[in-house]
Amino acid sequence: MKGVLLVNLGSPDSPEPKDVKKYLGEFLMDERVIDVPLWARTLLVKGIILNTRPKASAAAYKKIWWDEGSPLIVLSERLQDKIQKQVDLPVALAMRYGSMTIKKGLQELVDKGVDEVFLMPLYPQFAMATTETILVLAEAIRKAHFPQLKIQDLKAFYNNTNYIEVLSNSIARHLEGKDYEHLLFSYHGVPERHIRKSDITKSHCKIDGSCCATPSPAHESCYRHQCLEVTRLVGEKLNLKEGTFSTSFQSRLGFDPWLQPYTDRTIERLGKEGLKKMAIVTPAFVSDCLETLEEIAMEGEEIFHEMGGQDFTTVPCLNDDKAFVDLLSKWINEWATSTSIES
Repeated sequence: MKGVLLVNLGSPDSPEPKDVKKYLGEFLMDERVIDVPLWARTLLVKGIILNTRPKASAAAYKKIWWDEGSPLIVLSERLQDKIQKQVDLPVALAMRYGSMTIKKGLQELVDKGVDEVFLMPLYPQFAMATTETILVLAEAIRKAHFPQLKIQDLKAFYNNTNYIEVLSNSIARHLEGKDYEHLLFSYHGVPERHIRKSDITKSHCKIDGSCCATPSPAHESCYRHQCLEVTRLVGEKLNLKEGTFSTSFQSRLGFDPWLQPYTDRTIERLGKEGLKKMAIVTPAFVSDCLETLEEIAMEGEEIFHEMGGQDFTTVPCLNDDKAFVDLLSKWINEWATSTSIES
């Protein structure tokens, strides 16, 4: 019997500092998130970050927390529920971090008689700190607890024709009637070294402005290329004029070089240059969360206004958008019958 496991990032159980600290500890101790030797990661995370950051992060979570709970969890559950109504296979939901573990999700499917799982990381682009860490952990759990399971994963769908259409239509719908001068595509940032580590050719990724536009097998696992490609494809789909849209990267941590340009500095620059009306979309996320609802919609808008900007429009993530539900359900049904995903 076949089944589906949707996997998103995760969330603290509550916006209280103790729960946020527990969540951050699991998240930041992941060797694919902070990819330094264990002793250094332990010193940084447990010796510094977890003694300083949880209180501030908890305050940020409290700003965006819903009565039903964490927005990311609630929206993911809505997505799961709507997909379940469109497919005949059991659909479970798990998170990479937090109490809704991948093990629990697989156990739920096994208890229903599932022996083949379609693992769907809810990330359009591949990155070692997102998709890869889900796949590695899922395989480790399978070997240790569910050796009878067969698992096939959904590949990065950043350039899937149907996905680009769904994303583009969502952006167009939410910006309809809006008077904006610039559309910023903001993606979650990663350290530059992650890009080089993920380069399967071990030589292509230079992060020099040209490598991402030069065809290469490295693009299969290059987060930067895949982000830039989403921007390019959506720009083409929406007939955006050159100079009226751009790409940036948010949520950097620490002092190492991260992908640039940085979102906060880009918003600041656009405001200083006299831009009065801008819109921003966050296509690295499929569900609205702390990084979109607080970092962008609140902090980003505040920066823009401080720099003289006036109208700051945020485009919601796809969340449980009907077209997105239809697309994921279509992929599931294709997998169930042919184990292939059409582009």
